Amino acid sequence: MSWRPRARPASRPRDPARLSGGIGRVLGELGFDLEQSLLVVRAFEQALGPELAPHFEVTDLRGGTLEVAAASPSWSQELSLRRAQLLAALRERLGEAAPTEIRLHVR
Repeated sequence: MSWRPRARPASRPRDPARLSGGIGRVLGELGFDLEQSLLVVRAFEQALGPELAPHFEVTDLRGGTLEVAAASPSWSQELSLRRAQLLAALRERLGEAAPTEIRLHVR
């Protein structure tokens, strides 16, 4: 008798699952609120204005701390000088959901 692989049961075709629902569920289980994060990013970009926004990127939002990457050290310094003004603008737009601190780093 020669060796043969075991027959596998025929798999049933499945419809593709929507990825968007699964991502939201997984992020929620990890404690990440995608919708709230997007609101914060948009408010941050609006508070910066069209002249400054292209030089910064939100990299993380942890609790009340917004982590931001600046395109260069000079842009980082510019945002440092405007930190209080920016946090006030975020509070005005987001209320209680606004970050209370901004942590900067250079890309």
